[in-house]
Amino acid sequence: MFIHTSSAERKSSSERSRMSRFAISFEDVVDAAAVIAPYAVRTPLLENHELNSRCDRRILIKFEGAQRTGSFKFRGAYNKLARLDAVQRKAGVVAWSGGNHAQGVAAAARMLDIPATIVMPDDAPQLKLANTRALGAKVVTYTRNKEDREKIASALAEATGATLVPSFDDPYVIAGQGTVGLEIAEQTRQLDAEVGQVLVSCGGGGLAAGVSTALNRLLPESLIYAVEPADFDDTARSLATGVPESVRGSPRSICDALLVSAPGALTFPINRQLLSDVLVVTDEMVRDAMRFAFASLKVVIEPGGAVALAAVLADLVPPTKGATVVVISGSNVDPGMFSSIIS
Repeated sequence: MFIHTSSAERKSSSERSRMSRFAISFEDVVDAAAVIAPYAVRTPLLENHELNSRCDRRILIKFEGAQRTGSFKFRGAYNKLARLDAVQRKAGVVAWSGGNHAQGVAAAARMLDIPATIVMPDDAPQLKLANTRALGAKVVTYTRNKEDREKIASALAEATGATLVPSFDDPYVIAGQGTVGLEIAEQTRQLDAEVGQVLVSCGGGGLAAGVSTALNRLLPESLIYAVEPADFDDTARSLATGVPESVRGSPRSICDALLVSAPGALTFPINRQLLSDVLVVTDEMVRDAMRFAFASLKVVIEPGGAVALAAVLADLVPPTKGATVVVISGSNVDPGMFSSIIS
């Protein structure tokens, strides 16, 4: 599915001049990079000849599976937690997450000696639940589609005086995720590679908003595409109508990291102005991408982390002059699920 919006309209100088009224600026992303630099991994930019040949274009893969805790989420979590003062750190933090933000917050909290409580769905992958607990966080589970995770987290924070750490709708979190974009610009420049387009996964839109903010300054001619799972295409429909739209009914997807019901209040205005388009992939396309990544790229990726690669392999991405950068956003997949997909 291809949702077309006017990239020229979004990337006009008048729109860029209004960035100051958004939740973050380019300078916030640069500041976040300085804060997380001693602790975050500068993840690799990979190229694979078999992938290039299959897609008949040059593709560069930004592999966030190599980040701490196995996804890009550590970047935003650490940037947020590092800003807390001594009183706030003592009171602790509360977050809600399907798993990757949970692990990012738990890891950052342990590094900064901050008590952390994470609200997670009871059907989250066991690997993500176990890893979050192993990092020292207290996990409170809830039933997806029946309970409101944000209300649960807010009540816990109010009762304890802890600071809420949203999974995407927070300026420091968005800016931290934007450091992926800074690295893409630096690494492609080192390769002397012209970048035509960049594809990022999209749940609540934090990664897309951060990356597009960074690249709007550093690679202004490049198009930024968000990629969502089918039936969780709230950002695609929101950009098409110009107003925030919610997920319809009670759909299911294997992309557990991206199962968000609506775009964020902070992320949507940024993505509405800076994203070029939104692509939507099916679960079967995601499975194909995971199999290809394991067999040909020799990397393990989780379903939510595979959507951008799935869009390229399914030939959903328009032709472009220059390289296509694909962000693989995470690698936290349960062994049982992964085995069943690649077998």
